[in-house]
Amino acid sequence: MSSRIFQGVVLQMKDCTDRAVGVIDEQGTVVACNELTRIGEKWGAAALLAAEGDSPVTSNGFTFKALSGWSGQFDYAAFVRGEDEQAALICSMSVIALNGAKAYYEEKNDKATFVKNILCDNILLGDIYVRAKELHFVSETPRAVLLVRQLGVPDVSAVDVISGLYPDRQSDFVLSVNETDVALVKHLGENADGRDLQKIAQNVQEALTRDLGVKTVVGIGTIVGHIRDLARTYKEAQVAIDVGKVFETERSIINYENLGIGRLIYQLPTTLCEMFLREVFKKNPIDALDQETLFTINKFFENNLNVSETARKLFVHRNTLVYRLEKIKKLTGLDLREFDDAITFKVALMVKKYLVSRGIDS
Repeated sequence: MSSRIFQGVVLQMKDCTDRAVGVIDEQGTVVACNELTRIGEKWGAAALLAAEGDSPVTSNGFTFKALSGWSGQFDYAAFVRGEDEQAALICSMSVIALNGAKAYYEEKNDKATFVKNILCDNILLGDIYVRAKELHFVSETPRAVLLVRQLGVPDVSAVDVISGLYPDRQSDFVLSVNETDVALVKHLGENADGRDLQKIAQNVQEALTRDLGVKTVVGIGTIVGHIRDLARTYKEAQVAIDVGKVFETERSIINYENLGIGRLIYQLPTTLCEMFLREVFKKNPIDALDQETLFTINKFFENNLNVSETARKLFVHRNTLVYRLEKIKKLTGLDLREFDDAITFKVALMVKKYLVSRGIDS
């Protein structure tokens, strides 16, 4: 329990009474008080008295009353200077306000911990339903996970910046996963789709760049309708970032749903990928192609195998491009003007890129 929550409440009481009002913990340590010099004092005997029951008790010129604790255990007690009836009344009223702040804090943080445990697979499926009911957590509603990874030197304030964008702490959860990663579990409307998630990711990136000067890459998982599926969409967001580093290097926002064949290649064993390349390039290995030839091939793919359009984009004569394609056919045995060969070559290029990302150049 954060003492800042209690301190915020008792400081507001300073305008309502001239008496010292504060909170002690189970050891008797003053953790909050509107007289700041008392914070840190030890009142062990008072804590023992307050722990004996729910009624106000007096000790050394102060009135004490226990706050509600988990399973009836004593955690904190409110205190007010004085042993008269007014002190007992102020103390009882303080307990009501402090209990409300305590309950809100614990519920908010328990929900965040609950969600984080789901994302990290630290809770059994059966326990998810039980805990959700205890926390009054809405289980069936559209949600998605966006994983924000900071590039370069990370800033711990990233969590606060993202939380400021989505302040509804009962529906949206901003969780620090590790030093560089922050997970945003976003509650969505019934008709939300990938475009809505893209806008959320853009808002997060812009805010982090504007407020902290931090560059990020954002992975977006699919939208799920039940809380039990949050772990899956979180893993999808992780995969989106990992696959994006290989195949979508120019993009800083990667949606799992748009990864296409790259997602499949990323899950293949490297030995199988090497075997595929050897089978495709029987005549010469793919490394036999120079950078100019590879650039021509990529432009040809970008223009949907259209010879005339590709020649125009490359600023070369159509016959020059045809000559280059014939040269590629002789080297590899694949005619890129044929759809099947073009698909095989495109996949082969992606497989090669994947192997390079894994440190396998041959």
